Amino acid sequence: MTEKPSGLLDDNEISKAIRLIRRAVKDLPDPSVTLVGKKWRDPYLVLISCLLSLRTKDETTLPASERLFHLADTPGAMVHLSVRQIEQAIYPVGFYKTKARRIIGISRDLLKRWAGQVPDTLESLLTLKGVGRKTANLVLTEGFGKPAMCVDTHVHRISNRLGYVRTKSPEETETALRARLPKRFWGDYNSMLVLWGQNVCRPVSPKCSLCPARGICQRVGVGQSR
Repeated sequence: MTEKPSGLLDDNEISKAIRLIRRAVKDLPDPSVTLVGKKWRDPYLVLISCLLSLRTKDETTLPASERLFHLADTPGAMVHLSVRQIEQAIYPVGFYKTKARRIIGISRDLLKRWAGQVPDTLESLLTLKGVGRKTANLVLTEGFGKPAMCVDTHVHRISNRLGYVRTKSPEETETALRARLPKRFWGDYNSMLVLWGQNVCRPVSPKCSLCPARGICQRVGVGQSR
């Protein structure tokens, strides 16, 4: 058991909260990147869908990913598409013109440096232009099935709201969770909290009355709730 910093949830409390939330989200649709990982089981397609998902809602990301993968599903095929073809396939994802150029660049880089294969380490993934820690960790989890700590705004907010960490940024939250959260929870921690954050534990006026973990949650920073 890891040592509990003063005032924060301990291992038993976070374990119980995770079990309760996991049970509550089991009938909700998976996030788009998780669905891509389950459907294709291809790290490259997971990587591309991660890029498309940035600042884009799931209901837009998944159809855009499927349209693009119908045209090209390998780095070698992708580099033979024009930027315009990619733009047309992925529209209306956010920043679709920038993402189209980035997809071409990453595909070329994979062909040049890794023989068309997506690297399976955080350090190598971060050398790809446009790939940040959130995307790299998500590729490791959803593309390779490796334990990784992907922290987005939902994970950052809810981990602090529960009272399990006390951090000011997603980067600090990743470091804190890597140090404290048992690795057995890493695999689905992101996808679980993304679903919970989208549906119940929202940024403003969370639906605390519907939360099975409300008896554990410290409700840090929560003012008005439903």
